Amino acid sequence: MAEPIPPVTLPPAENAQQEGKWLRDALVHWLDHEFIPEPANQDIADRASQIFVRQRLEGENDVGALVIAIVTEMQAFDFRESFYSEFAIANAVSDLLLDSLGIDRCCGN
Repeated sequence: MAEPIPPVTLPPAENAQQEGKWLRDALVHWLDHEFIPEPANQDIADRASQIFVRQRLEGENDVGALVIAIVTEMQAFDFRESFYSEFAIANAVSDLLLDSLGIDRCCGN
């Protein structure tokens, strides 16, 4: 039987607004390069970073919980002007956070 994957946690937020700005910028870059740059990318990144910052200010450090919050709250976002969905955005945020922690997304190391 496979071992469960241990939770991944971020260090406690020292400056959630700065983290949010980093995430917004990194997410816009990812969105623009994954398919094509489109006007909705900035709005998507703004909303995802707002959710992230609020969660961090509320004390959430678990990457899995942050991803669930983003997928849940992004369901209310209008993705009609985009190639993306709330799941793609939450997965991208997860990848960006894991990369920032130096965790290999392939194998969890």
